[in-house]
Amino acid sequence: MFIETHCHLDYLKAEPLEEIRKKIREAGILKVITIGVDPVNIDLVMDLSNAHDEIYFTQGIHPHDAKDATELEFEKIISRANMPKMVAVGEIGLDYHYNNSPAEIQRATFERQLQIACDQNLPVVIHTRDAEDDTKAILKNFSSSLKNKGVVHSFTSSLELAEFVLSEGFYIGFNGIITFKKAENVQEVVKIAPAERILFETDSPFLTPVPHRGKENAPFYLPFIAEKIAALKKIDLEDLKKQVFQNSLKCFPKLN
Repeated sequence: MFIETHCHLDYLKAEPLEEIRKKIREAGILKVITIGVDPVNIDLVMDLSNAHDEIYFTQGIHPHDAKDATELEFEKIISRANMPKMVAVGEIGLDYHYNNSPAEIQRATFERQLQIACDQNLPVVIHTRDAEDDTKAILKNFSSSLKNKGVVHSFTSSLELAEFVLSEGFYIGFNGIITFKKAENVQEVVKIAPAERILFETDSPFLTPVPHRGKENAPFYLPFIAEKIAALKKIDLEDLKKQVFQNSLKCFPKLN
């Protein structure tokens, strides 16, 4: 059994949603979290979730889109926080690799949404790329107020940041990147991360795992990620799957 903790169902184009849902069930995936990232998409993921029992959703403004966030989006996040299937505030954070939004706006938007998560007692889904110092500094200010911490997803940062977020009580999400030949840095983080603090995700349609590189990614490729993590950590696959399933329920209490 699996829980797909991070994907973008509204972005998938290669197959009809009903076919994707069929393959998800066949892969043993019981629940799927589709992620909010921008002012338009936060409505789409909510509608997708409301239409299908196994699909849950988050609400948040991604750092790429921070420049487009208005008070209306923050009000939507707050107003939807009590919905049974809104499991987290996210995807939020910092991305200084692309800098699609100015850094100061990214920081302000990140902080505003962390405060919403604190106020609404929700976990967060964090994106961080080439922004380790600021990510750490901001999380230090909010971590003690976040009763349900959340996850740093698609982890590609340093061992130092991994150790910090683990020490603060966050989970770490791993996806198809760990199957890439040049991903030794991420594979080292997998090895040191306790099994009790790992989540499985695909981040589909991006980052398709080996052996399906070149195809659009989808949640039903999640088993390849689980197999790679078990191999890297040299632990039994079935034990890992059971542990990570429980981790997902703990990280996102509304999945229970």
